[in-house]
Amino acid sequence: MNSKDILVIDIETKNTFFDVGGQANIKDLDMSLTCAYSYNEGSYLSFWEKDLKELEKRMKEAALIIGFSINRFDLPVLNKYFDFNANALKRLDLLEEIEMSAGKRIGLDLLAHTNLGIGKTHNGLEAVKFWNEGNLEELEAYCLNDVKVTKDLYELAKSQNYLMMPQRGSDELIRVNLDFNEKIREATTENTLF
Repeated sequence: MNSKDILVIDIETKNTFFDVGGQANIKDLDMSLTCAYSYNEGSYLSFWEKDLKELEKRMKEAALIIGFSINRFDLPVLNKYFDFNANALKRLDLLEEIEMSAGKRIGLDLLAHTNLGIGKTHNGLEAVKFWNEGNLEELEAYCLNDVKVTKDLYELAKSQNYLMMPQRGSDELIRVNLDFNEKIREATTENTLF
């Protein structure tokens, strides 16, 4: 029997917080695309609206969902599409792990530039624009790149147990200690919730 998958995910939306009246109305955002990396398959995957049932099945069966700000953004948006509570999934949110360790937040782009020497190709507002213009190729390329950046940051942090973070208003970098081993062990040895 295959071991349960670990997925790195990122979602894009068709609309913005401005369109839905602010962050308090996150449930009113509509997903345009979810991209993922499957460790079991060793490949990147894209899920459009027509693929939501397949995405739901994969996420429900996964041992662990990894992402950047998934607890605050991705999972709350996806919740309205699933027949289960996505917040019940075993997950590792890189941004929350950094915030717990460093006491502050950082953007994915700056974190990636600091640790990997690469960054995001666009931003979320541009992703909405791509959707509205029907530029689905660019939207997919952007979302897949965010998954790759998140995956690379996760793997770096997992291998060295830290990431570097720039200090605001300074060239100085601080070391943010991160140890994912316990969470990964718990997720991959316990039965899933479903």
